[in-house]
Amino acid sequence: MSTPKFNEERLLNILLAPQISEKATFVAEKNEQVIFRVVSDATKPEVKAAVEKLFNVVVNSVNISVVKGKQKRFGRSIGRRSDWKKAYVCLAAGQEINFAASEQG
Repeated sequence: MSTPKFNEERLLNILLAPQISEKATFVAEKNEQVIFRVVSDATKPEVKAAVEKLFNVVVNSVNISVVKGKQKRFGRSIGRRSDWKKAYVCLAAGQEINFAASEQG
């Protein structure tokens, strides 16, 4: 099975930020997964290709979930935060992405 070709500029803009939280740390240790905040129109194959390209790791699978925005009050008016997507990236055994590499020393 051949890998689909994606636009390189698009791949560099797919991943927005790593999602670092208590839950994300727990998931990373238990399932060898990393959680990323991604653009709202990203697909699973695009996320897989972007992670493999940027971090030089082997990706087993990708799960994507849409986080619904909360309703918030701004004075008298009621507003709504926008929805966003997060991707659970499952890495192959022995693979690791270290975001705290600058803390070693």
